[in-house]
Amino acid sequence: MAAAAASFDRDLEADFAQIEYLIDTARADGVRLLALPEAALGGYLVDLNGAAEGPPALAADGPEIRRLAQLAGDMVVAVGYCEDGGDGLFNSAVCVTGDGILGHHRKVHQPLREDASYSAGDRFTAFDTPVGRLGMMICYDKAFPESARVLALDGASIVLCLSAWPASSTNRTPDLKQDRWKRRFDLFDRARALENQIVWLSANQSGQFGSLQFVSSAKVVDPGGEILADTGVAAGLAVAELDVQHALETTRQSMAHLRDRRPHAYAGPEVDPVTVAQ
Repeated sequence: MAAAAASFDRDLEADFAQIEYLIDTARADGVRLLALPEAALGGYLVDLNGAAEGPPALAADGPEIRRLAQLAGDMVVAVGYCEDGGDGLFNSAVCVTGDGILGHHRKVHQPLREDASYSAGDRFTAFDTPVGRLGMMICYDKAFPESARVLALDGASIVLCLSAWPASSTNRTPDLKQDRWKRRFDLFDRARALENQIVWLSANQSGQFGSLQFVSSAKVVDPGGEILADTGVAAGLAVAELDVQHALETTRQSMAHLRDRRPHAYAGPEVDPVTVAQ
């Protein structure tokens, strides 16, 4: 399995060339499951202030997704794109093989002014694939533990998180490895894998696009929260080989977090989100 850190922009032909290169490189390494970043088709927003023009809107059943499936062939590949949903635009992810679409996700949680460009999704659903039962989420979705927990409870053994996660814009550091938003990115990856005892693939944009500098940091995390492969702050592929079922059974053998839950104890008071934010 592999997760990519790579740069994508508005040039769809260049994006497809990059995707084809990453798929071919991964296939040569024996990869069967590949996660590519959020907005790999068409690039992400140039800023998060809500005023910038977004990427081209593509139909979920359109020629671009069919082309993506052809490139995937016998691999399972997940890619982010701007979806024309008919009644609005969505920041979406699609998972395909050469046979077509296996799963689809619309980003639920929207940071800063992303809601000026996209409508929000409303669910997290696992789906079956030739490499096992998967779940997907996009970027800021992983900051909410409920997102990964719902997918794990729906039977996902592997979760793919596709991101366009930037470095801090208010507290910049010359060393991207020391960036505080990179630290958060890495913490979320490890925590979501460990608390749900699942395999976690984290793909991310790299380089600079508009006002955003991305932290790369694509990685594969095992069910114990250990990083098996990591690109660091550079572009590349994080590739790992793992017997997923064995890893899950071994990690959950004694303390099984999903089994040991006590849902009746988690019912808290009804809270106004605005009040909490203040």
